Amino acid sequence: MIQILASIQSTASALTAERTRLDVIAENIANAQTTRGPDGKPYQRRVVIFETVLQNAMSRTQPGGTAATVRVARIQTDPRPPLVVYRPGHPDADANGMVAMPNINVHEEMADLIAASRAFEANLAVVKNARAMALQTLAIGKR
Repeated sequence: MIQILASIQSTASALTAERTRLDVIAENIANAQTTRGPDGKPYQRRVVIFETVLQNAMSRTQPGGTAATVRVARIQTDPRPPLVVYRPGHPDADANGMVAMPNINVHEEMADLIAASRAFEANLAVVKNARAMALQTLAIGKR
């Protein structure tokens, strides 16, 4: 039963991390056309960096037992330069009609969105299965 709880803790951390990833991807898509942010520059794509952390989750019953959890290490900006496009009528165009656009490829963001969504769904299925196993384990004791 303790192993089931440890797996739920690990999966819950992955769900939280993937939710953050989904939020950042949605922010990138929403700002794909933002040419001027608060700093006066085009929006820069953001990327979520994960890290794995080993925690001593079962120290009371099994010394040395660990459960791997996932967490967001940081959210960093993509170092790629802005895309420069010719749009002479745009309010942010320079003297040559060139506009610095965000370094976001919406197709790449959609692929990341699908991958993050599938990872979220897979982790959710693990939680549902762990819950079902825990309920079945409890039912054994009632017989």
